[in-house]
Amino acid sequence: MELKRLIEEKLPLTIGETIEIAHSEGVRVVDVVLAEAELTTGKSKEEILQQSYEQFAHNLKAVEIGLETGHSLLLGSTGAQLHKIEGNALFEDGFIDKVLKYTIAAQVGNHEIGLNPCAGTGDSCPYTGFIKALEETGGSKEEVCETTALILKIGSMFRVGKVTTGCNMEGFGAGAAAIAAAMVHVKCGTPKDMERAMVLSISPTIAVPCTPRVMVPALCATHIGGAILIGSLAASLTTKTDIEVNVPIDVMLAMATEIHPVSAKHIVPMVNDYMRPFFKTKPQVEKLIDQEIKDLEQENISKTLQRSKEVAKKLAHGAKPINQTLGVAVVGGSSQAVGSPTNTGRIAHYLSKGQIKKVKIELYGELFDRRGINIPGTLMGAVFGASTNDYKMYRQVMESVERLGIEVEIIRAEEHQVQRVTIETNEGTFMVDALNRGGGRLVLRKATPSVQRAAEIAEELSIVLAEE
Repeated sequence: MELKRLIEEKLPLTIGETIEIAHSEGVRVVDVVLAEAELTTGKSKEEILQQSYEQFAHNLKAVEIGLETGHSLLLGSTGAQLHKIEGNALFEDGFIDKVLKYTIAAQVGNHEIGLNPCAGTGDSCPYTGFIKALEETGGSKEEVCETTALILKIGSMFRVGKVTTGCNMEGFGAGAAAIAAAMVHVKCGTPKDMERAMVLSISPTIAVPCTPRVMVPALCATHIGGAILIGSLAASLTTKTDIEVNVPIDVMLAMATEIHPVSAKHIVPMVNDYMRPFFKTKPQVEKLIDQEIKDLEQENISKTLQRSKEVAKKLAHGAKPINQTLGVAVVGGSSQAVGSPTNTGRIAHYLSKGQIKKVKIELYGELFDRRGINIPGTLMGAVFGASTNDYKMYRQVMESVERLGIEVEIIRAEEHQVQRVTIETNEGTFMVDALNRGGGRLVLRKATPSVQRAAEIAEELSIVLAEE
């Protein structure tokens, strides 16, 4: 009664509230999910479990079709081919292998008889694949039904949050989060393990688009299959280690929800532009399309293919020989967030003369927000000329700068990608203005007193200057 009273006070429960109540009351997350459903539906726990399972009946039938006779416009007969392979088809782990096989078969079956959608039909694939694999590998009826209830609780949130195109809120994003939760559940992890696993699993799915890709053969297989792998990895990490995850699940889900339409507006058009030449279609449909439109599409396809070749060739021209590809090691965990601003500081250091009195560091928004890792690097470059791989200096630089009495000013810059380091000494002011790049590289834009001398210093220090 105490559990239901706590739930009733907060109805309807967010995922975060569900986790928190389970944690505080020392019960399983699924116990809270079921108790909430009892309160909101007036049905018994047994009825809810049975009805949760029954919602998957049609989708499980689609899996069977995908495994036997199903043929998809985009995946062909991949499900049946995997099913015919003796032993594990994709991975040595027998359970993961089955979940993957049934997930892909569900997508093939989806293109034959459709699926009952949750956020969409995409997330129904990993949900159904997991349930079928759990049934086959000895999961009790109660465990299977409880897992369906848990998956549906998580999927119900993504179903509301998905308002436009985007695998980030469907097969990949919702799928990864639900599989992470289901995996923690069957591993008997704690509520907090489940929260950490869901947060970890959602992270790589943020902003990933969908619709343009699902008109291209095969690409969907790694989206829905990726949900299984990411969810499983996240569950194993959180049930086997104490890896720190400090983002609450409700924050991660809210972020995913709000980025989702932004991705649809700004990323999908670019994906669509590139992928359109590879869209599958049917002759019966194409004969209904005006020839003038088809000619224009063909012209655009040719332009896209030519543009792709030019971009690829530019990458090839910029690449170093493979025996010189990797850059100098970068402490701090990011060549983009730490290595590039550190190298800007190094150039400024060797450009300067005299005793350093003050260092001003200006970083654009993303870098400013990641200041906890890049300010030590930038200061060790600016004050001591230290290389990006000087891990000893990186650990002690903040104390060293304070001990020397050097004033430090840190400013958020408005211009995108800007990282600017200004050093004031008893002989003058020296400045390097650059744009941030990955791999410890930077775009050198301006320098005081000489941009030419700054470029020479970069070459002497083996710092790679990129084109703007």
